[in-house]
Amino acid sequence: MTLRVVKVGTSLLRGQKGQTTADVIDQLTTALAESLDRGDRAVLVSSGAVGLGCRRLGRERRPEGVVGLQAAAAIGQGHLMGIYDQAMARHGRAVAQVLLTRSEIADRRSYTSASATLHQLLDWEVLPIVNENDTVSSAELRFGDNDTLSALVAAAVGADELILLTDIDSLYSADPRVDATAKPISDVHHPDELAELEEGAGDGGRWGTGGMTTKLAAARIATASGITVHLADGRQPGVLEELLDGGRGGTVFHPHPEPLGSRKSWLAHALEPMGNLRLDAGACQALRERGASLLLVGVQAIEGSFGPNQPVTLMDPDGQELARGLSSMSSEDLDRALAAATDQSADNKTNSPVVVHRDVLVMTATPTIRPQQL
Repeated sequence: MTLRVVKVGTSLLRGQKGQTTADVIDQLTTALAESLDRGDRAVLVSSGAVGLGCRRLGRERRPEGVVGLQAAAAIGQGHLMGIYDQAMARHGRAVAQVLLTRSEIADRRSYTSASATLHQLLDWEVLPIVNENDTVSSAELRFGDNDTLSALVAAAVGADELILLTDIDSLYSADPRVDATAKPISDVHHPDELAELEEGAGDGGRWGTGGMTTKLAAARIATASGITVHLADGRQPGVLEELLDGGRGGTVFHPHPEPLGSRKSWLAHALEPMGNLRLDAGACQALRERGASLLLVGVQAIEGSFGPNQPVTLMDPDGQELARGLSSMSSEDLDRALAAATDQSADNKTNSPVVVHRDVLVMTATPTIRPQQL
């Protein structure tokens, strides 16, 4: 039995070559139903609510403001689920709507609750259909794209594979729309390769805009959790059927050789840090080489305002992200503790309090891997 998360975006749901949204959904659900009949399990992450809401209102353009987008999503989400429900019912299957916000994913209790709910639906052989809760998500608390959401969902349910259906057949060495020398990349085997690709995919990079940046970020999140990621052209007939039957995408991102566990994955990817802690070289070495907790003595500076048990980024002396974790102390308490520590003798600093315990700390910097280790 294979558990897969399948993500389909708005560009595919719009349809093409005379296909309607309902036609596209019918093809998707047929492939998913056949996979379920074989004993596999699937979660679908689907965009499309805002677009359908605009269509229902007769609007040719998406609203520009957050409130307008929220209202359009409120209209379109029910319509979207109705189409999915009817399509899956033709195969004797039920669907379930699961709407998530970043604040819910960032809360450990809500995260585990969402995971348990999804697993229960899967046990009942229901198809969960996940989307961001655009109706209530503020601009500051949005995932920003369903690529990220799909990767977090895949980690939450412990999926074997994440399938990203898009409007391009694979990842390329350059933007194939403007560079005739661009070559497809069939496999990405190691985090170092993925980090290099991400670095080149930003604005002004090798791919410019076009959404590849978010797909690479999703691949990073999922592969770090031990999940294989397939990038494939969802416009091609039969592509999802092939993938669900054990085939491969145009580009396959292979799992990290040392995947994170569920809690570490949540710490690394689901949380939005509220502040930064700048560390000295000794503390960085202790975290990297000994898996130690972060002690107050290793903190050089504090940035931002946060409370106890809120997420923070741990930075090295050069300002580069090293790790993330939950601070046991608020920023105000840390400021006071650092001020008091400057008056202590070196001997007293051996009893330095724990700021981030190793059980709620995860290294996020990609280590340099020697060629023989690949």
